[in-house]
Amino acid sequence: MDKPVKIIADLHIHSRFSRATSERMDIEEIARFAQMKGLNLVGTGDFTHPKWLEELGRKLTKTAEEGLYGPAENPRSPVRFMVSGEVSTFFKVNGDLKKVHHVVLTPSLETATQISDRLGRYGDLSSDGRPLLNMTAAHLVDEIIEVSPDNMVIPAHAWTPWFSIFGAFSGFDRVEDCYQDMTKHIKALETGLSSDPPMNWRLSALDRFNLVSNSDSHSFWPWRIGREANVLEVTRLSYHEVVDAISKKDARRFRFTIETDPAYGKYHWTGHRNCQISLSPEKAIELGNRCPICGRSLTKGVDQRVEELADRPKGFRPHGAPDYVRLLPLSEIIATVLGVEYPNVKKVWEVYDTLISKFGNEFTVLMDAELEEMTSCIGAEVADAVIRVRHGRIRVVPGYDGVYGQPIFFEDLIKKEAKAPQKGGRTEQKRLSEYA
Repeated sequence: MDKPVKIIADLHIHSRFSRATSERMDIEEIARFAQMKGLNLVGTGDFTHPKWLEELGRKLTKTAEEGLYGPAENPRSPVRFMVSGEVSTFFKVNGDLKKVHHVVLTPSLETATQISDRLGRYGDLSSDGRPLLNMTAAHLVDEIIEVSPDNMVIPAHAWTPWFSIFGAFSGFDRVEDCYQDMTKHIKALETGLSSDPPMNWRLSALDRFNLVSNSDSHSFWPWRIGREANVLEVTRLSYHEVVDAISKKDARRFRFTIETDPAYGKYHWTGHRNCQISLSPEKAIELGNRCPICGRSLTKGVDQRVEELADRPKGFRPHGAPDYVRLLPLSEIIATVLGVEYPNVKKVWEVYDTLISKFGNEFTVLMDAELEEMTSCIGAEVADAVIRVRHGRIRVVPGYDGVYGQPIFFEDLIKKEAKAPQKGGRTEQKRLSEYA
């Protein structure tokens, strides 16, 4: 029997033709940093944008893996590209305006062109890499599936307050309410940064959908691309094998998702950014979802929205559901330990590059590297923090209203130190505080 092919895939990213995206987000940089991250399958993003689609035709080349492409200028690259894009639909239901984003996967640049030809009738595809389309979600699926039944539509970042299927401001309570008779073609949901599988498992209505995780990255930096991903083991690498494993929710092939702690997401808790107010679902409900400082409406977080729709208790796990792991980007772990605000600084890169040189890529460091081996090359603090993330021994202060959550790594050690007799221990206490 052939050895399974392991795939780590991030199928939802953006090109430089999307708003608020790096100008250097091109095939060369995406492939370079995807390999550094440990990804071997990446979505192209933005195939509906005419200039990006034309560039994909020049910069990608077909490979032996059916339905996938490689970077033309670097034929030795192990990174493969799946043609993908994100579109935004807006439409009214019973007088209420609905705004829902969708990830589209397609097996070739030719079918991508056909999809674009159809969708161009409903919006200006050249205005943004993620175009705004005046059509219902059901109509979108109908158009895409008519081009080819091999195409796939996935509700994007399903729980974010804006522009998602379950969004608190313009979403729905059920998948069927959004996609109507086209729901039969919806096989998976994208969890988004602010939710993870355990949160979605609380809704029995979602049991039939596979849960996928992608970065929705707007830059190639390793703390963005691949921050969430999907791990598969298939008999061969191909578009149809990957899509089939997703569609059939086959835990033997679709092994697990890589998730950030949902508290790390920008919309996990309810809150008000301007007033720096962050609230648990219980507290927000108690306050009637009004900011206690300014009195305005709070931005309802994903945790509260899940609580509203859940029909199961926390901790429930459906039988046969694919697994998940929680990780944080390595650069952000290093930055937090070193006490710097941003990961894109020299001393963070020095530690990062040392680890990548020794272990090959970031995911190997995060999931497999031994503590002793890491300690020997980059010191105890960063190595210990990586292990703590791997085993869920950190706390994350929840993100809210567009503000990312904040990881805290050594809280238990600080508490122990505070209780212990101080035998001239100010130096050790200071050291722990620097890394908290």
